[in-house]
Amino acid sequence: MEIRSDSMSGTVPHASFAELALERGEALHVLHPQQIIAFEGESAQREDKLMNLQGMYRKKKLIRSRLSGPARLMLALPGGYSLHCLSLAGNEDLLFEFRHLLFYSEGVQMKSVLQSFKNMIATKDVMRMKFSGQGTIGIISAGPLREWKLDPEKPSYIDTHSLIAYPHNASIDLSVYGNHLASQHMSFQWKMTGAGSALLQVGRPDARLEQFVEQDSLMKRLLREIVPFGGVWFK
Repeated sequence: MEIRSDSMSGTVPHASFAELALERGEALHVLHPQQIIAFEGESAQREDKLMNLQGMYRKKKLIRSRLSGPARLMLALPGGYSLHCLSLAGNEDLLFEFRHLLFYSEGVQMKSVLQSFKNMIATKDVMRMKFSGQGTIGIISAGPLREWKLDPEKPSYIDTHSLIAYPHNASIDLSVYGNHLASQHMSFQWKMTGAGSALLQVGRPDARLEQFVEQDSLMKRLLREIVPFGGVWFK
């Protein structure tokens, strides 16, 4: 399977598409079929099925598409997101958030793992996905994808919106950290300990920060008002 994306060259910070070519005997499972914007192949080479997930996911009638080769297709990516292809070599320990999974290749098995009640409330996700087998999975994230190594004793605090995957056996609790003022003004954090590494998206947009950066400084606004023709000199 050949995969090409405009984020893989390293020159484009956010991808807009992913183009995949499948050889004869290869197959791909696309978890967000609505992102398929072009397909070259026979009609019978696409087969849509209800996902074999429990409870709530089944009621939502989530669909996955199995595409077999020889064929090629183009997948559109959400604005501001990048594609990352991870190679699997066996029984993987990471639990992934479903919404970040774009596709996986034939030979990879996906299993749904029921989250604890507190994690369901915090993440609004009933399931996490665990993979086994050999092949490739496609992950979309806001900006680059980075590993954060966990420690069995010393806790790591990770923003709940940035966490994409974590080791199955990690200890995880919903928390905040810092003094009273810090804990009042931060997003909820996952307090995590364990072996292995978590996967984080490091480009998560912050509307408040963008607005703050784009605003003029207090001094510039004062100069505009006080200095004659300040609106001309201090743009």
